Amino acid sequence: MVLELRNRALLLDRDDELAHCRNRFRLPDGLIYLCGNSLGAMPAGIAERLARSVTDEWAEGLVKSWNTAGWIELPRVTASHLARLIGADPECVAVTDSTSVNLFKVLSAALALNPGRRRIASERDNFPTDLYIADGLVRFLGGRHELVLVDHPDEIGPALDDRTAVLMLSHVNYRTGRLLDMKRITELAHAAGALAIWDLAHSAGAIEVDVTGCNVDFAVGCGYKYLNGGPGAPAFLYVSHRHAAQASQPLSGWFSHREPFAFDPAYAPAAGIARFHTGTPPILSMVALNEALNVWRDVDMAAIRRKSVALTDLFIEAVERLCPQLRLVTPRDPQLRGSQICLSTPEGGHAIMRALIAHGVVGDFRAPDILRFGFAPLYNRFEEAVRAAEILADILERETWRQPEFQIRERVT
Repeated sequence: MVLELRNRALLLDRDDELAHCRNRFRLPDGLIYLCGNSLGAMPAGIAERLARSVTDEWAEGLVKSWNTAGWIELPRVTASHLARLIGADPECVAVTDSTSVNLFKVLSAALALNPGRRRIASERDNFPTDLYIADGLVRFLGGRHELVLVDHPDEIGPALDDRTAVLMLSHVNYRTGRLLDMKRITELAHAAGALAIWDLAHSAGAIEVDVTGCNVDFAVGCGYKYLNGGPGAPAFLYVSHRHAAQASQPLSGWFSHREPFAFDPAYAPAAGIARFHTGTPPILSMVALNEALNVWRDVDMAAIRRKSVALTDLFIEAVERLCPQLRLVTPRDPQLRGSQICLSTPEGGHAIMRALIAHGVVGDFRAPDILRFGFAPLYNRFEEAVRAAEILADILERETWRQPEFQIRERVT
């Protein structure tokens, strides 16, 4: 059984149309890294590019580098590179701040565009920071709005009515890996008179995304997961062309001003997407993200999706053959899942993941009982999917996870 899986994986790796992209990353020898949905691997060339920014542009160029090294244009340039990966016009994308801050901005903008309505609809299992931001904004606005949560995607449509101002969802659920039908659900929101905000943190760079074709109103996402921009990389936001002239956001810092260096005491918003910037951009992390986006220069997102489906299919098959005590949480239907596989374990989930990491397979754990594995088609191999399942099966069979060193709870899981 295992031999057949291994042989099939080797054939899939041999015929992999994205195999050449693996060399664009620096990965430790022997490590099976299945955590691209938490922190992407480091692209080759990042260290050298950052070193040049530090030693040449900062140390030598100093403040001149805002002009001579193009720092002032870097957010716009980075946005132009990223836009293709989410099916957006570059003029609709801003690379700035964090996902949480950007969600606050676009959610505020969406509520202001729909002033007669008071409800924000979302899933109870949405990523917690999204719910926290929505809850905080409701309180900030004096409690005149309310956050309404559904327990299952099938309940989204019926929850939308003439009181709903905004529907706020994650494209891929962080805990289950479930992929929502962005186009259909956006249509439901619009039919109810609501605007749609999508969190692309677990889909951008992992699957095909088309915010333009799906008629999305607003979107947010992060740069450090499948986009490989490094820990804490700048995030991004999207504002549809149809809202560009009217939408505004409350964090009106100087980089969202029409003329930042006029130093006018009165605020005048920049035109279009530029008004969704806030303060001075973090240049070193922006440099890293911009360089990281070069790995996508010739990548077909349809090929990304094909490989993602094949990788996750193979991993599901291997786990179900070798680890029958685990329960598949992610939808089996590839049309309903992103590029991650989530498994529920009856006991010891955190310890099992710690043991896996100690044995060279890096995933992560999500409370209360989820083992989570994110597959990055640019650098993960089919052989790794099978080998990871083998190591997981061995840890479960030998109960290696019960060893005392794996019981220690780390702050980051």
